[in-house]
Amino acid sequence: MRKVLVIGAGRSASSLIKYLLDKSESEKLQIIVADKQIESAQRMIANHKNGKAIVLDVFEEESRRKAVQEANIVISMLPARFHLEVAKDCIKYEKSMVTASYISKEMQALNEEVVAKGLVFMNEIGLDPGIDHMSAMQIIDRIRENGAKLLLFESFTGGLVAPESDNNLWNYKFTWNPRNVVVAGQGGAAKFIQEGKYKYIPYHKLFRRTEILNLREYGKFEALANRDSLKYRSIYGLEEVLTLYRGTIRKIGFSRAWNVFVQLGMTDDSYTIDDSENMTYRDFTNSFLAYSPHDSVELKLRHYLKIDQDDVIWEKLLELDIFNDTKKVVLKKATPAQILQKILMDKWTLKEEDKDMIVMMHKFGYEYQNEKRQINSYMQVIGDDQTYTAMAKTVGLPVAIATLKILNGEIKTPGVQLPITKEVYEPILKELEEYGITFKEEKVPYLGYNPEFVNG
Repeated sequence: MRKVLVIGAGRSASSLIKYLLDKSESEKLQIIVADKQIESAQRMIANHKNGKAIVLDVFEEESRRKAVQEANIVISMLPARFHLEVAKDCIKYEKSMVTASYISKEMQALNEEVVAKGLVFMNEIGLDPGIDHMSAMQIIDRIRENGAKLLLFESFTGGLVAPESDNNLWNYKFTWNPRNVVVAGQGGAAKFIQEGKYKYIPYHKLFRRTEILNLREYGKFEALANRDSLKYRSIYGLEEVLTLYRGTIRKIGFSRAWNVFVQLGMTDDSYTIDDSENMTYRDFTNSFLAYSPHDSVELKLRHYLKIDQDDVIWEKLLELDIFNDTKKVVLKKATPAQILQKILMDKWTLKEEDKDMIVMMHKFGYEYQNEKRQINSYMQVIGDDQTYTAMAKTVGLPVAIATLKILNGEIKTPGVQLPITKEVYEPILKELEEYGITFKEEKVPYLGYNPEFVNG
């Protein structure tokens, strides 16, 4: 039996592990799931005869090295900052490795050693990054091969709640790491290029500069700019493209309401609040507003941010209970972002019967024989349940498929890499179709950068 070591048994690993277990008999695999919490690993294995759960603390060198040494290939589903030690072990014991995380500078620095040993270190092979890379490069390569010149590339992805489970005013629930949602967009201005002009959106303006997207039968959404779109010029070979923009998808109206938290300072993660454990939600909200011996917290907030009482934003704030004077924060020495996350988790955590949804859209503008044309590409995936969510499927299945193809020698170009070559994206995208992860394409008139509507 060939041993596949999966380090990390979090929620996004469910579809990945199921895929490998389903293939284990025909492919002669033993799936070893390693986690700090043995219960999490056992739950993922579900007593499958070709599965094995082990306890593994990634910081315990001896047990980590033993697990890597005994495997034929290693998958790390740990947070990105923990991959490096696993990667070094993989080089030492000559094992290929797969992760869904962005390639860090430290990981890239291992490339020479990885190539010298003929290993494949496949990264960025989840959803975003991952399916976005593969689906985009498939069409970009096709356009180029036809002798056309790329003029525009835009790409958008969103992890949302499925329509049948969309029952709050924000049209949103947490389908991935809540902390990443709360601090999204911080750490520098969003950078992109539109019609040959460099554009920058600072964090405090980010949620008021949204583009409306029409995803046809999937509905209308809004998109806000990701932090750095410009790095994809070199990754995708789009140095001459006039427009390059990547964004995050939300339902229309989300960003305008979220901007309230940004302007108040509730998303700040750079300092802690004294006596936070004894604060009520109302105290927390009031702490960002000016003192008044007479005006209520509600009135102060509405006046400060100029929110009318009949504005839907006001209803959204009330729905979150941020003025509740009995609920306690409980968290000690918490940052504003941590407190906001706790408040939101009260309301936005998926219930057992809820389903999530992934939506993705690409726009490709190009010139062919002196004629400007455009292709739009769309994807939607709905989760099955709380175990096999849309997020788990779209993150885990590409990881699992890539792992098996590396193990079988179908993907063999060595090095620290991401899935942008035909050798990688063609077979993986084809197999993903069997699991309902498919793209629909349509040809539309080329309008350049011309969103239907851009907020303030």
